[in-house]
Amino acid sequence: MNNKLTRRDIEEMQAEIDHRKLVLRPELLEEVKETRAQGDLSENFEYHVAKRAKNQNESRIRFLERMIKTANIIEDDTAGDEAGINKKVTIYIPEDDEEETYTIVSTMRQNSLKGLISVESPVGKALLRHKVGDTVTVRVSADYSYQAVIRKIEESEDAETASLRNY
Repeated sequence: MNNKLTRRDIEEMQAEIDHRKLVLRPELLEEVKETRAQGDLSENFEYHVAKRAKNQNESRIRFLERMIKTANIIEDDTAGDEAGINKKVTIYIPEDDEEETYTIVSTMRQNSLKGLISVESPVGKALLRHKVGDTVTVRVSADYSYQAVIRKIEESEDAETASLRNY
């Protein structure tokens, strides 16, 4: 599955790749070199820790490069009063008599514990391009769906500062 990313997501991912390659990689390689010189590698805990950190850094670089290479770039072409990417949307769910607030984000920024939902999630798909006062149907599965009423839509500052580092 290709992730749906904004141009800003890709810029942030590229900045992280650059930092990992230009700053972290040399530091981690030096750490491996220094700990290797301490003697018997089979009993050298520091060497194994340094090597693991170096390998995790390389793995993260490969992951980010693959994400950028396979990404589908999405643009927010919704009107100012419509629910769209990087918008905070407050909904009322009559079935539960509850109000919830979500920020719609790209697939890389999603973090449901922080209220950041993907444009690909059931709620995100249901809300896109709808306005305050609209009732939407959120299809969770083939057997279950529920209604939600959009109460408020606003630009989100949270989405602008959300970190990609959920790895």
